[in-house]
Amino acid sequence: MSRPLRIILSAALSLVFLLVTAPAQATALVTVLRYDNRAAEFVATVDQAAQIWNSTVVNVRLVRGTPAHFVVVADNGWPRALPTSLGRGTIWMGRQAVNQGYYPLRIATHEIGHILGLPDRRTGLCSDLMSGSSAPVSCRNANPSAAERARVDSNFAGGTPQVEFGKLYEER
Repeated sequence: MSRPLRIILSAALSLVFLLVTAPAQATALVTVLRYDNRAAEFVATVDQAAQIWNSTVVNVRLVRGTPAHFVVVADNGWPRALPTSLGRGTIWMGRQAVNQGYYPLRIATHEIGHILGLPDRRTGLCSDLMSGSSAPVSCRNANPSAAERARVDSNFAGGTPQVEFGKLYEER
């Protein structure tokens, strides 16, 4: 048997041994949600917001593509989201809040939070992503808190979402 073949065989057998002897771990199925990003000048911002969620939760993955579970568009109104069921709905990236100085990335991440089952929490704290516009205009935090991340993971592991489906969440 040639040396390269022996090396490949040895590596394969080692991998099989590790897989067989490794402790079993419960693994949840990851829900993949596709989004249709039609957010005009906010396209890159929405993609970045999706990546923030992808890097902070484990039970759901956001992927740009169609057919889409949710759609993101831009308009001249105030930002808002209409979750129709967990992982489904419409987001409007409203230019009005951006024109008033609110951080577009925080807006996009917040609105996706509604689609992922999170309601508004008007705490006024910048550290709470879902505090939305109750946080100061100067707030640049676009990352969900530990509690918000845990709630999204729970939602996609069979928990009961706290968001009200069919309700328009407007950030004013």
